Amino acid sequence: MVPVIETERLRLRGHELRDFDGSAAMWADERTTRFIGGKPSSRDDSWRRFMGFPGHWKLLAFGYWLIEEKATGAYVGDGGFGDFLRGFPPPFDAPEQGWAITPAMYGKGYAIEAVRGMLGWAEKHFDRTDFVCMIAPENVSSHRVAEKAGYREYERTEYKGEPIVLLRRP
Repeated sequence: MVPVIETERLRLRGHELRDFDGSAAMWADERTTRFIGGKPSSRDDSWRRFMGFPGHWKLLAFGYWLIEEKATGAYVGDGGFGDFLRGFPPPFDAPEQGWAITPAMYGKGYAIEAVRGMLGWAEKHFDRTDFVCMIAPENVSSHRVAEKAGYREYERTEYKGEPIVLLRRP
């Protein structure tokens, strides 16, 4: 059900139960969550997020992939496209892309490699090239990835009381 995407160094695939500990560890790390929700996730919050990954694919035919190193099988992160019913104005009018990389894999260029792989799939699947994402203003690394992927800022607003930057890929 979840398509597999291979890039030069990465494999993007569906989440499996054996992947939960890696995902939970990433979401429990404050380096991951400081710009995504602001606080580390408990194990049960991570479980709910993890269970939502296959649910998105089953119900909407798109969702988030697990990102792993092809050479080692090591967990790299999660990323993909979602419809999260965020409820803030302005509402998104295009699929929302997101990504998170575990701190052990920072600085290797994996985020942009994965994001570009996802976009290649999404352009065919959605038959469009415009997508949106939201990033905390202070998250310099994710802003760099978004810019390299062609995203440009179009608005600043708040989500759950925190400032965010909305970006669009034309």
